[in-house]
Amino acid sequence: MALASMTGFARAAGTIGGLSWTWEVKSVNGRTLDMRFRMPGGWDALEAPARALVAAKLKRGNVTCNLQLSEDAVPVSYRLNEGLLDQLSEIANEVAVRFGAAPPSLDGLLALRGVMEVVEQQPDESDREARETALAAGLGEAIDRLAEVRAVEGKHLQGVLASLLDDMARLAAEARKAAESRPEAWRTRLSEQVAALLGSATPLPEERLAQELAIIIAKGDIREELDRLAAHLAAAHAAMKKDDPGGTGRRLDFLAQELNREANTLCSKSGDAELTRIGLELKLAIDRFREQAANIE
Repeated sequence: MALASMTGFARAAGTIGGLSWTWEVKSVNGRTLDMRFRMPGGWDALEAPARALVAAKLKRGNVTCNLQLSEDAVPVSYRLNEGLLDQLSEIANEVAVRFGAAPPSLDGLLALRGVMEVVEQQPDESDREARETALAAGLGEAIDRLAEVRAVEGKHLQGVLASLLDDMARLAAEARKAAESRPEAWRTRLSEQVAALLGSATPLPEERLAQELAIIIAKGDIREELDRLAAHLAAAHAAMKKDDPGGTGRRLDFLAQELNREANTLCSKSGDAELTRIGLELKLAIDRFREQAANIE
């Protein structure tokens, strides 16, 4: 199963009936699916079907959909406001008689505000529905392209995550090998420390030495941590192969936290420079894994 990233950008454009449209969609990381729409006024009816389109294709991420519209010049016509024209003509004639002025001209009357009204052609209901259908289809096209971009990025991330899991497995194997030689080294060190404190004339009994050594080994035993590390690594590999859109990223994030917990315990029990070095390298690999897993849907 190929993983999908939550990061991507795509666009789609087209025209219908003199209306040019462009959808731009982008997504970034998010714990859930969060959608934002930016559309010109008057197109709010598109949001509900647009949300359904996004939710059908994507399961996680902060998704922003931006719609840009540009319409060709709409033909206009003029309509005479006869009522207003009659009223203004009557008033103008009365004023002309009263003051002995020339009667009003037709040009003058037509130039008065409101006498000639501009009538813009508005799309009828069928045109409006056709436009909404085309815009919804355009968004679907943009979302499909975004999903493809996220899939390509997810394939790259899958390789990166698999490589980091391999690095962690290698470091865990090194830690296990280093831990195998620790009891004998501790025994030698304990014997030397006791001899230095008590003097060679009064060596520590073998039984007492074994007891003290057992206590040290119990406190520094990292086998359980290494076993749990191996189990978490196997679970991460399995999660990356499982068909679980929207759940893989969450599972990998949880496993990264558990891996880090075991690495911290390993470092606290290390007791020597070599295991400390391995533990720190393991923590760095886990941090890189968690950063990359945060991009997975």
